[in-house]
Amino acid sequence: MDRAIFEKAITIILTEIHSRLDEAAQIAKAAEACALAGSVVEGVTVSMDIEQIIYEASRLQDAASLLNRLSRA
Repeated sequence: MDRAIFEKAITIILTEIHSRLDEAAQIAKAAEACALAGSVVEGVTVSMDIEQIIYEASRLQDAASLLNRLSRA
């Protein structure tokens, strides 16, 4: 497969990782705001939405890493 195709796919994946981590950061900021306002339980509840996003970002990172290795084969 052409290296340019691998690079394009990896770039798209990295963009998706960035998007998901930005979303996770916004949720973390909201959770922190809840905790600072005295609603720690609500902050933890809000922060639980981060788990799935981080899981997806991690799987995307695995895919980018695999594609990078395959592109050198």
